[in-house]
This record gives sequence, structure tokens and C-alpha cells, in this order.
Amino acid sequence: MRRRRRHAYPMRDAAIPMRRFSNPGGTLNAVSRKLVLDLTASAAQWEIPPRALDSIMGAAPPGWSVHSVSSPTSAESDGGHHASSDALLAIRDAEVYVGYGFTPALFAAATKLRWVHSASAGVGSLLFPEIVRSDVVVTNSAGIYAVPIAEYVVGGILALLRGFDLAIAAQRERRWEKQPFDGAGSPLREMGEVRALIIGGGGIGGAIAGRLAALGSQCTAIRRRPELGPPAGCSRVAGPHQLDELLPLHNVLIIAAPATSETRGLVTGERLDRLSKAAIVVNVARGALLDEEALAERLLSGRLRGAVLDVFREEPLSHDSPLWAIPTAILTPHVAGVSPNVYWERQSGLLLENWNSYVRGEPLRNTVDKAAGY
Repeated sequence: MRRRRRHAYPMRDAAIPMRRFSNPGGTLNAVSRKLVLDLTASAAQWEIPPRALDSIMGAAPPGWSVHSVSSPTSAESDGGHHASSDALLAIRDAEVYVGYGFTPALFAAATKLRWVHSASAGVGSLLFPEIVRSDVVVTNSAGIYAVPIAEYVVGGILALLRGFDLAIAAQRERRWEKQPFDGAGSPLREMGEVRALIIGGGGIGGAIAGRLAALGSQCTAIRRRPELGPPAGCSRVAGPHQLDELLPLHNVLIIAAPATSETRGLVTGERLDRLSKAAIVVNVARGALLDEEALAERLLSGRLRGAVLDVFREEPLSHDSPLWAIPTAILTPHVAGVSPNVYWERQSGLLLENWNSYVRGEPLRNTVDKAAGY
């Protein structure tokens, strides 16, 4: 039996939400329905803590059991890259599966599966042909990552606007040099000068826009369905077909859209050239949306001010990627969504709310459009 590690990070004092489930039949049924939790992640920040596990198990509605898989799983990217033997055994008679992504092997092993909830935001690797063709409902966790990712984006933009990259480089070389800051061609700017074009108008894009707007920036959102209107914080919304005409009007480009057949390869070198000179590029979506080689070339030439990148086409990022050596590129290893003290509070709350809705036969939050890819 795998011994559960003690978590090194503190948990919030506020209790994880406990929800009482209705029992439409009015009687206590024998346990016949099963929810599988496959959340024993190999990375400490993503492993379900005992308190969250206890709250979910304690909130099981009448007639339900909860099985927590003890074997470790991966929470990297969309998850769902490997299924443990324990998970394959547990899912055989499960009606609901909760994990970091989902695999064809798990789908093939399941006989009663009706709903899959991914604790990840992206679902690219989860939408394999068999599950797309099935009537299994898929939900994701996109909204619960919005706050930390939005704060990451704001922090990265501010670092470049205020020249922190220049300061860090000088500090490492013990140089006291003001010229890059107050000399001719100084890159320093204020948030009120930012005109941000956000590709993706969902929960993450909206959270980013709200924070940028609060600091005085002007934001435009590109979303697949512009008829839904601009997210909070955006003064304008446009469709994907307007991307090329909007790029020259903005000096910050933020990529926050899901990876789908329509968005892969979206930000090309030609489109980077349409941005205003000395623009900043931020990617917190997926590496497949951005031409990294083209970005590196334009950063090295000085055509762009800098980049803030949390995701890459290949993860881990290859040792020979030119991005490593570019001082104006801020690189992080796909960690923008990490929030140790509140993540499980949000994740448990979403799962329990949706489980209650599922039992009642009501619509679920964050239901994935399997045809659209998110």
C-alpha cells in the first residue's frame, strides 16, 4: 500500500465546501453507483490532500460509493497519458471518473461510465475518437485556474514594462547601469499604455482582462463566438477572422485559447510581424498555438520587446531551444496555474457542485463541447 505523503504546503483555514445531496427517490438505496477519484498525482501540489478527499467521500449521495486510486498519476499538461493498473480495475464498474485527463485504455475498461471530469483545464488528449462518439459527458476545470494564471500574466507583463529583465541581467554581472532605463530608447512603459489583444474570451481570458483593465490597460478579446459579447474588462470583442486587422493596433498579445484544430499554429511569424514594434507576447494556452522559432527570431532581432511563456510545443522545453538564451524571454515550466493554498478548495467545490447537479439530472458546469474541442 502506497503511503500518502505529508503535504509541505499549508492549507487555508476555510473549510472546503460541503454540499448535501438530494435523494429524489426519498429512500436510502443500496450502494450501486460509483465515483472514482484518480488524483494521487506524483507532484505534491496536484495530489489530492486528505482533507479534500475526506470532504468528497463524506458528501457522497445515497446509493453512491467513492473509490480513491492510490497509485500515482501524472498531472502534466492535459494529463491522461498513462492509466495505472489500479485505475483500470477501479473504473470497470464506475459511473463517474475524476482524474487529470483520461485515456483510451480507461474508456475501454469501463462498462458503466457516464461522466468524466478532468481536473485539468485542457482536454486535448482526452478527446480521442471513442469518447467523442460516445454519450459520455465530459467536464473540465478551466475556471478554477483563472485567478493564478491571470495574476501570472499581469506579473510577467509588469516585469517587462518596468525592465526587471534588464535589472536581473545587470545584477548577475554586478553592474550598476542606469542607461538602459533612462537613456534613449528606454523600454519602460506604464500599464496605462498597454493595448492588449487577448486570444480567448473564456474564464482565463476574462480574468486576465479584468485585472489589466483595473490597472488602466485597454483590452480586446478574440473569441470564437463574438456574439456572446466582450468578457469583463474588454472594451471590444471580435471574431477570429478579424485577428490580422487587430494585431497592428495592440502592443501586447496574450494567447489564452484552448488548443483545437482551429487554433493550432494560429500565431505565425507573419502574424507576429503585424504587431506594433516592441510588443510583448504572452502564452498561457498551449505551445501548439505559437510558432516558437519565429518568436525567438523576432526577440533576438529586437523586433519584439519580450515574451512571457509558460507553455511550449515540446515539454519539457528542449535544451537546444533558442528561447533559453534570450534575456528578454521569461520562461516558466507550465506552472502558471499553481496555487497551493486555494486550488483544492476550488476543485472540490466544482466537483461537489457538479456531482449534486448530476444526481438531480441538471446541467453540469464546464461541460466540454466535444465537437468544438473545449
